[in-house]
Amino acid sequence: MADAFLTTRGVTVRFGGLTAVDGVDLDVATGELVGIIGPNGAGKTTFFHTLSGVLRPSSGRLTVAGHDLTGRPPHAFTVQGVARTFQTPRVFRDMTVEANVRFALAFAGRRRAAARGLGDAPAILAFLDLSDVAGVRAGELTPSRQRLLEIGMALATRPRALLLDEVGAGLTEVEVASLARLVRRCRDELGLAVVWIEHAVAVLLPAVERVVVLHQGRKLAEGLPAAVTRNPAVIEAYLGEPINTAEGSA
Repeated sequence: MADAFLTTRGVTVRFGGLTAVDGVDLDVATGELVGIIGPNGAGKTTFFHTLSGVLRPSSGRLTVAGHDLTGRPPHAFTVQGVARTFQTPRVFRDMTVEANVRFALAFAGRRRAAARGLGDAPAILAFLDLSDVAGVRAGELTPSRQRLLEIGMALATRPRALLLDEVGAGLTEVEVASLARLVRRCRDELGLAVVWIEHAVAVLLPAVERVVVLHQGRKLAEGLPAAVTRNPAVIEAYLGEPINTAEGSA
């Protein structure tokens, strides 16, 4: 993909004799919303860690904005515009919500222009509908609002790509659906590339434009959600039956 912002070629991760990720290629363009799904043990999180520099691939190549970042640490990915969340929200529980976002803003500095008006903490909190808890300690927030705060801290780094790791974990069906709408806004209103891993596939699939299926560390399928979820290999290995990916079907 000529206009890809984030690219992997042949990315492989081995832990001793175990190959967790096996030769995965991926291209993500600016402004694209991509979902990654697969059964437990498929290598999703391990692959995700390589996309943000948390794990160094055993072989293969990663480029961000044309820069080869293979083997570079997480801050190198942040500098080039990659921000991520984690399965368990990483917030400063004893600091207020606004102080968390201000810290992320200060950490990021001014390398890039803020995404469409999100130049300060109040603007970011307003985008996430967290203005009413700006002065509340982060540890007192509900799990769903801690998720939002972590996304806010990621947005404060002025990213061009947002990587979301199981952001729906532990949330109710209504909360996950609301979060899916926010993810779509991050793409639609902020122009970000978004890569989203999620077990709640019935919510993820209607929200994304393209889906990648990993199975036993390899890419099993890739394409439009409606096509991928009717792929016999995907149904057999993971879904069990076709899924209706129409908007709002979740």
